[in-house]
Amino acid sequence: MQAEEEAQFHSFVAARWSHLVRTAYLLTGDPHDAEDVTQTALAKAYRSWRRVSRMDSPEAYVRRMLVTCNSDRFRKRRVAERLTASVPDTSAGDNAVAWADERSVLMEALAQLPARQRAVVVMRYWEDLSEAETADVLGCSQGTVKSQASKALVKLRAWPGLGRIATRNEGAVL
Repeated sequence: MQAEEEAQFHSFVAARWSHLVRTAYLLTGDPHDAEDVTQTALAKAYRSWRRVSRMDSPEAYVRRMLVTCNSDRFRKRRVAERLTASVPDTSAGDNAVAWADERSVLMEALAQLPARQRAVVVMRYWEDLSEAETADVLGCSQGTVKSQASKALVKLRAWPGLGRIATRNEGAVL
């Protein structure tokens, strides 16, 4: 890789790292796994950066690599996810505690979705991608995106506590 391409890659990583890790966190449900998946995707992107950087949207390509790397980790080994029923004690104020409780409920609900439905929800509603973009990232049809999103939203709406959060945050998808 030439120095100019390497500098371009480093600029991309510096600009997009935290966003990619947040997306990976929503896919994995674990901050450490999220960083691992992001690093793996970026390592693969680095190896083919010359080709990736010429694409219309390198970020979309790396995002797809992120989803694929997350799926690959389940193929290589089964990961037992341990979720807790409650948020650890904190000394933050009431708003922070309420926000943490909401986040905990949302993460627990996302973790219960099958991997494909979780990926669709993250890409459609967190990344705010269109159905076509989501289908492209996940390597499936738009119909699959629609059906998986529909099934996932039904499950999320039925999850205890999420309805209360959606009512309080009126603009929510749920």
